[in-house]
Amino acid sequence: MNDGNEWQFALPEFLYEAEKLLAKSEECLSHLHLIRNDNDAIDCMKVSLIKLAEKADCLALGAISEFSRHIQYLIANAENPLQLHDEALNALEDCLRLLAWQLELIDAKTGLLALDEAEQTTLIATVTLQIPQKDFRYKPQQRIHHAS
Repeated sequence: MNDGNEWQFALPEFLYEAEKLLAKSEECLSHLHLIRNDNDAIDCMKVSLIKLAEKADCLALGAISEFSRHIQYLIANAENPLQLHDEALNALEDCLRLLAWQLELIDAKTGLLALDEAEQTTLIATVTLQIPQKDFRYKPQQRIHHAS
């Protein structure tokens, strides 16, 4: 999808939607700082992250899509009862901050996202440590890098 005129029209719409979804996730996270482990806020965050991943998939933005899905998976796969303590919430907040930053780095002309995946990997490891998992079976999708 990341080619020519189509891309230049699709990107602004994607960024608008992505920013709304990230804002919703941040709102849910703020709610979780006030009311720990609130199921509605947790579900809201999971839905927002999946929607962001799906929208990123439509534009072949694999790094954003996979990172969003991975964060959602770690929340969904948490041991019961889910315990979102300060360190876990801070790790999730760092993930959302990185997603917002990555959205700003998408090249408007090519659709490429020049990305060192080390920070994503570090943040995922931190979230995994802070939110104990039932099992860890996340299988990242193969990333496809598109150039115009």
